[in-house]
Amino acid sequence: MPSSQEFPDSADSPAGVPARDSGPVQSPAPAGTPRGRIPRIPFWAQILLGLVLGVLLGWVARNGDISWLGTALTRTGEIFVQLLKLAVAPLVFFAIMVSITNLRNVHNAARLATRTLLWFMATSLIAVAIGLFIGLITNPGSGTGISAGDAAEPEESVSWLDFLTGIVPTDIITPFTELQVLQIVFMAAVVGVAALKLGEKAAPLLAVGEAVLALLQKALWWIIRLAPIGTIGLIGTAIKDYGWDLIGEYATFTADVYIGCAVVLFGVYPLLLATVAKVNPLQFFRGAWPAIQLAFVSRSSVGTMPLTQKVTERLGVPREYAAFAVPFGSTTKMDGCASVYPAIAAVFIGEFYGVSLGLREYLLIVFVSVIGSAATAGLTGATVMLTLTLSTLGLPLAGVGLLLAIDPVLDMVRTATNVAGQAVIPVLVSARERILDRDKYDRARSIDVDTFDPEPQPTAAAV
Repeated sequence: MPSSQEFPDSADSPAGVPARDSGPVQSPAPAGTPRGRIPRIPFWAQILLGLVLGVLLGWVARNGDISWLGTALTRTGEIFVQLLKLAVAPLVFFAIMVSITNLRNVHNAARLATRTLLWFMATSLIAVAIGLFIGLITNPGSGTGISAGDAAEPEESVSWLDFLTGIVPTDIITPFTELQVLQIVFMAAVVGVAALKLGEKAAPLLAVGEAVLALLQKALWWIIRLAPIGTIGLIGTAIKDYGWDLIGEYATFTADVYIGCAVVLFGVYPLLLATVAKVNPLQFFRGAWPAIQLAFVSRSSVGTMPLTQKVTERLGVPREYAAFAVPFGSTTKMDGCASVYPAIAAVFIGEFYGVSLGLREYLLIVFVSVIGSAATAGLTGATVMLTLTLSTLGLPLAGVGLLLAIDPVLDMVRTATNVAGQAVIPVLVSARERILDRDKYDRARSIDVDTFDPEPQPTAAAV
């Protein structure tokens, strides 16, 4: 589905310098003359078409009992997810390492990093409060029509001890082979800080790191261009396996998660942009929408990271700061997966098992969401964060099994919310620190995904 053509994007080219040599100049074709070319389908339309085809093919496979079609849908979705996961480990390592070393070009780097982290925590606090409020007024765990027999404890669960001790790896190979993202982040941070301390001696390492990151981003973008096909497989498999009955059984819970994420995405973020950054929120969505859209279908904050960083730069955030804040946020800033979702899910599971939650438990949910959001680590799904929340509250971990079936449907809106927050915070901090290019923000336009080149551009002057 994705177009194989790439066209130059001259918006970021220096004045007077052509974006790319496109060959001999040809006279434009008269209006309405196709000149034998098939019209290029916009990426958003490809995604929408993938969603529709996925639903239709999944319905046909389920109701027509067509085994080969069901197998094809499953394999298509699995291959797409596997390709994304293949790129995650090295991308996270080099993105975090390079982002930390890029701070050497940023004035008041420590101040910017601290304010970024504080805003991450503040917006997580708001998001978890919204999730709790929605869960408490809707009672999502009552009258679901599902039984405790549908529950099963997750294969992997996380306690606070596991979370804290699991950050430090026992060797340098296992985190990459078993995709332990927190351990990868830890190692990348250590290498990045050490490189900063070494100064010029680490220059060859940094040059290699930046080159590898550029290569990984290019390869990852080829995978992302397959998102419409992956969408067919992922959505089709969900419909084939569960049908529409699944949505009915989890109707209140599903609506709660979507409403909670929508309130954060279209309520909290625009309010912060208008009152704190004092910029036009509609302009933010105009510039950031391609990344939000891609996050919705790919369900991966890390997979969307190159595009998120690009749209953040186009919104006027200095490149050096964006190169730190976005990769950092892609592994730690999860308002959808780590705040809204676990809050509503904890209320759901408590009601389902008849466990009464009081003020203490609600405060614990807030604490886990604000402090433990790094447990999600930018990967598809929020099961790790949910098990951390349930283990802290003493709720049955088998409750996770109740929500696994509906998880792919919920993960789309959660990841879209995550990525929007990862772009909002750099804009807020830049505006507060008076380093936001407001003229560039006001002129920002939506990126054409079909022409987007994820290759990082040369580092500019220090901020």
